[in-house]
Amino acid sequence: MKKILNDPNAYVDEMLEGLVAAHPEHYRLHGDSGKVIARAKDGKAGKVGIVTGGGSGHLPVFTGYVGTGLLDACAIGDVFASPSAEQMADAIRAADQGAGVLRLYGNYGGDVMNFDMAGDLVEFDDITCTTVLLADDVASAPPEEAEKRRGVAGMVYAFKMAGAAAEEGRDLAAVTAVAQKAADACRSIGAALSPCTVPQAGKPTFEIGDDEMEMGMGIHGEPGVWRGKLRAADEIADEMMDRLLEDMPLKTGDRVSVMVNSLGATPPEELYILYRIVKKRLEGDGAAIVMPLVGRYATSMEMAGVSFTLCKLDDELEKLLNVPCDCAFWRVG
Repeated sequence: MKKILNDPNAYVDEMLEGLVAAHPEHYRLHGDSGKVIARAKDGKAGKVGIVTGGGSGHLPVFTGYVGTGLLDACAIGDVFASPSAEQMADAIRAADQGAGVLRLYGNYGGDVMNFDMAGDLVEFDDITCTTVLLADDVASAPPEEAEKRRGVAGMVYAFKMAGAAAEEGRDLAAVTAVAQKAADACRSIGAALSPCTVPQAGKPTFEIGDDEMEMGMGIHGEPGVWRGKLRAADEIADEMMDRLLEDMPLKTGDRVSVMVNSLGATPPEELYILYRIVKKRLEGDGAAIVMPLVGRYATSMEMAGVSFTLCKLDDELEKLLNVPCDCAFWRVG
């Protein structure tokens, strides 16, 4: 293992310490665990709170999206490991401003179990919670089993749109409805070229040949749909778009935001090579692109690879996408 670290067991704690030290205008540590990040300043009284949680190793997901117009708090676990129910409950308490709290996170078994237990814990504090799960990875289950799909980069859109609705002063039911609409509007797929290394494990999460790639691999190294020789950029982009558009067809006049996302090690230059094809394909179907996002938005440590996310917009979602937001990793307006 070749990483810049001290003690692998202190990796996440030291990362969070540095994150807060670098961006005190956005983030603060909350509670005694050292694993909950909250906004530097509480939201206004009576605002619906929004929390997320999950394993570390995906920055800016999850902690990075705490900020104005986005999330109120986040519970973060060790690399690729769920936070505890107690940490999630601390995040819910940090986000609560008296109007209830939306739990908005990816569809992973450990996170679901612990957030459910966290909801039970905060009932003693008279905090009302709702839940929306992101399940946007089309490679992880067929459409007829969409509820089994993993949540990946589509959650960034849900954070943004639900966060904007909460800042507007909408109530818990309305913010939850926006989050669900955003989640339902997203489809994602990834392709991996290399593994990453979890510090506490000290070895790669999987093995893949130097001349190979895997289509549809998950952000923790979950199996994809095929593994084979590395293909040219245009071929990769076309297959990824084929799979997304088969699952969520677009027609002339549709409006869509698209994210071309580095899984960690893929440089911006290669993302823009891929975006050429994404734009051609969408415009070829008569769709209009709104706020294209090209960069690192949801990563998997130092994995080389890319994910595409399409978010199909209606008037409400497009308006909420364009509302100002501010965190250390993304600013709109």
